[in-house]
Amino acid sequence: MSKEKRYFGTDGIRGRVGESPITPEFMLKLGWAAGRVFSESGRGRILIGKDTRVSGYMFESALEAGLSAAGVDVCLLGPMPTPAIAYLTRTFSAAAGIVISASHNPYFDNGIKFFSASGEKLDDSVELAIENQLDAEMTMVESDQIGKVSRISDAAGRYIEFCKSCFSNGYSLGGMKIVVDCAHGATYHIAPNVFRELGAEVIEIGTAPDGFNINDNIGSTSPGSIIATVKAHNADFGMALDGDGDRLIMIDGEGEVVDGDELLLLIALDRKARNELSGGVVGTLMSNFGLEEALSRESIPFVRAAVGDRYVLSELAQRQWQLGGESSGHILCLDLTSTGDGIISALQVVGAMIQAGKSLGELKHRMVKYPQHMINVRCRDRVEVQTIPEIAKAIESTEEKLNGKGRVLLRASGTEPVVRVMVEGENLNQVEKLTSELAEVVAESVG
Repeated sequence: MSKEKRYFGTDGIRGRVGESPITPEFMLKLGWAAGRVFSESGRGRILIGKDTRVSGYMFESALEAGLSAAGVDVCLLGPMPTPAIAYLTRTFSAAAGIVISASHNPYFDNGIKFFSASGEKLDDSVELAIENQLDAEMTMVESDQIGKVSRISDAAGRYIEFCKSCFSNGYSLGGMKIVVDCAHGATYHIAPNVFRELGAEVIEIGTAPDGFNINDNIGSTSPGSIIATVKAHNADFGMALDGDGDRLIMIDGEGEVVDGDELLLLIALDRKARNELSGGVVGTLMSNFGLEEALSRESIPFVRAAVGDRYVLSELAQRQWQLGGESSGHILCLDLTSTGDGIISALQVVGAMIQAGKSLGELKHRMVKYPQHMINVRCRDRVEVQTIPEIAKAIESTEEKLNGKGRVLLRASGTEPVVRVMVEGENLNQVEKLTSELAEVVAESVG
C-alpha cells in the first residue's frame, strides 16, 4: 500500500479542467474508489454538491456513476457552498460529502474536496485508502446492489435556516443596508436570502452565474466591484465571498477593505466580552503582526500554524480551541460549524457590531496593520534556509533593526522553487529596505 499521496493536496484534488487528473475518466474512477472505501462499513450514502462552474455538471455525473457502480446511494445537492455540504453531510448522517469546486480559482479550474461523516476534512489515511483503490481494476456490484440516486430539493432552505440559527437571538438587521457579493459562485441563492430574512436591505452583486464568470473580477479576491457598490449606495457595509463560500472579506462604510486578520480579531474580542472565548486564537505564519499585538494587549493567547486551513484546524484540535483563521478570510468558528464558512463568519462580525453599538469602520481600528513586504527568491534546491550561517546571521540582524516591532519570515514554497522572504514592521520604507537586503543574502546563498 502506497504511503505517499499522488493526487490529494492540502485542500483536496485540484487542477485545470481537461488536464490529468481533472478529467471525466478520472472522476468516474475516483467516485468508484471513494464508494469502495466509504461502503466498507455498510452501504451508506454520499452527498454531492458543487459550485457554479460549467464543468461541475460533467464531473457530478461522472462521480455519480462511479459511486453507483460501487453500490453507494447518492444524494445530489446542486450548487451549494462548501460549508453547506459539510453541514448537510452531518445532518443527513451521510457516510461522506463531496464538493466539486476550485474555490477562488477561475472557471477553467476545478477540483474535488471530501468531508467525513462528521463534516470534517478526511484523515490522511482515508485519502491514501481512496488513492490505493484507484490502482485497482474497476468492477461493478451486482445489478440489484447498484446505488440509487436522488436529489435533495430543500438543501438551500435547510442551510439558510442553519446560518440564521448561528446569529445571536434577539438581534435584527432591520435598518441596515448591506452589499452582498457572491462572486457568481455557490452562495448566489443563499447569502442574500440569509441577510434579507434577518431584516437587512440587501444589494446583491455577483449573483448571476453563467458557468464561466465565477470569481471573474468579483468576490473576495477582487473587491473593486463591492467597494464601488458600497460607496454608490451609501451602504453600512459590504461582504464579499469567494466562489465556494468559505472565504470572507468585508468592506466598511467608507469603502475600506477589512481582511481576515481584522475580522478574526473582532470576533475574538466580541467573544471575550461575552465570556464565550474558549482558549485562544490560531493564525498562520502569514497573519499580520498587528493581529498578534492586538490579541496580546487583551491577554488572548495566539499561536501560528503553517499556511492552510488544514493546519489551522489541526492546531485548534490539538489545543481544544475554537477560533482561528487566515488573512485571506478563511475563518473557523468550530463551536458553530466544522469548517470555514463565509456567511457564518460575517454573521459573527455583524453580531459584534450590534453588541458594541459601533460600525465596522469604528471596530476595525482595534487593530493596526503592519506593512508587509515579500520577495520571492528563486533557488536551485529545496533547502532549510535558516540553517545556512550567512542567512541566519542576516535574519538576526534584521530582527534587531525591527526592535521587537515586527518579524521576519523565510519559507520555501511548496509549489515552486522559490524561497519567500517576508519582513513586517511599523515603517513601510524600512520594511521594503530590510526585505531587499535580506533577499540579496538569500539569493547569494541559495540562488
